[in-house]
Amino acid sequence: MAEIRQAGGSPTFRIAISGYYGFRNSGDEAVLKSILLALEAEGREQGVRIEPVVLSGDPAATESMYGVQAVGRMSPTGLLRTIAGCDGLISGGGSLLQDVTGSKTIPYYAGILKLAQLLGKPTFIYAQGVGPVLNRRMDGLIRHVMTRSAYVSVRDAESAELLGRMGVPRERIGIVPDPVMGLPLPAGAADAASGGADDRTPVVGISLRRWRKDGADLARAAEALGELARRRPVRLRFLPFHVPADAEASLETIERLGELGPGSSAELAEPGDDPQRMLLEVSRCDLLVGMRLHALIYAAGQRVPMLGISYDPKIDQFLARLQERPAATTEAMDASAFADAAERLLDGSDAWRADKAPLIDRLQREAAWPAQHIVRHLRQKAKR
Repeated sequence: MAEIRQAGGSPTFRIAISGYYGFRNSGDEAVLKSILLALEAEGREQGVRIEPVVLSGDPAATESMYGVQAVGRMSPTGLLRTIAGCDGLISGGGSLLQDVTGSKTIPYYAGILKLAQLLGKPTFIYAQGVGPVLNRRMDGLIRHVMTRSAYVSVRDAESAELLGRMGVPRERIGIVPDPVMGLPLPAGAADAASGGADDRTPVVGISLRRWRKDGADLARAAEALGELARRRPVRLRFLPFHVPADAEASLETIERLGELGPGSSAELAEPGDDPQRMLLEVSRCDLLVGMRLHALIYAAGQRVPMLGISYDPKIDQFLARLQERPAATTEAMDASAFADAAERLLDGSDAWRADKAPLIDRLQREAAWPAQHIVRHLRQKAKR
């Protein structure tokens, strides 16, 4: 352990946080914000102060947004100096240990974990989504860093099963919700309504991303949304979670909507880097149509009825925790059936909230578990 500092009579623990941060992706920034808030709250609860240092793709932006120290995630000397001066390292959340987005992703994040372990620092896996892992040669590396971590938690049963097949003892793996389930609205916005008044046009929030290179998925989404907007007045509000890519995909979809019905409209929300601002946007919707995982998680946290469009197993896995299934996929979407489902949720939003409330309440309570384990471990280790 690094030397324990005192701040106002309370011990202070310095902890590095590794993830996909500093890239203007609202979902990943929401993960970071949620982890920071959870660590702060749990530190306060246990009588210690947590001093985070974020490994970021844009340290200046991260420091400005969150008021914490950040260092460049690709600087070897900076990483070595930072981790050596910390009391531990958190890896997560998000889908870090997967190789669908690139062959270097797993070696990078596993390498950060291995560096911390070589320096004698406890490592903590914070609600990660593990997989898909296409290169089976990565199994040994993942197993190595996982079995040497002081705490391992994943965000779904499928990730736990995958780690188990790799040889990580199943009893060491905790299954917890995505950290973003615990993200609160920004200060002063707690009274934001998650449903609409009867005298206004219902707002349908839409989070799309480009997945198919030929754009067929966006074309199908445009057909389905256009069908809904011709049946009844709706305000289609596109929410770009990753800029500029999602904004471009949204504008392309808007252009394909065709003529809308009387009283319907389509618009693009102003992109923003602050995840709580986007959370507030989602809270003001009457229905959320989402491809992005964290758009669906935002909606769940704010009790906004949702329809998921699946492009990855993580979408199906999250929806299953709410006893839901995707309404469509990037490969198949029935415009009429999709519009039917959207109308049912718009007309039956109160029933949906009542039905899902116990499930959502449980997920929000469990989202705090990793922070509780990590702070408790640091306190106990410091006493030895």
